[in-house]
Amino acid sequence: MGAKRIDKREEKRPARRPAATSKGREDQLISLAIDLAEQQLREGTASAQVISHYLKAGSGREQLEQERLRRENALLQAKEEMIQSQKRVEELYEEALNAMRLYSGQDYED
Repeated sequence: MGAKRIDKREEKRPARRPAATSKGREDQLISLAIDLAEQQLREGTASAQVISHYLKAGSGREQLEQERLRRENALLQAKEEMIQSQKRVEELYEEALNAMRLYSGQDYED
């Protein structure tokens, strides 16, 4: 008799502990869903929604949209950093003016 062949569905994965954070738990569930979708695609049992989701995800248009979103996020982050920098410059100007007032004998302004 030959060696018994184990079907992938029969393989048991070691049980993982649920993540400590909700983000970690969400990532675990997403990973499981992707694994299941992959298994269904390989076996030919995937639903039309699963198939169209991955077709769309692989399209050039979707990739361009993802790149546009990444660039928009980078732009927003740069704007936020610029605003913080401007606030710091304003604080430094105010400190410098107050120091000059003190040196010239004028009252200090808060």
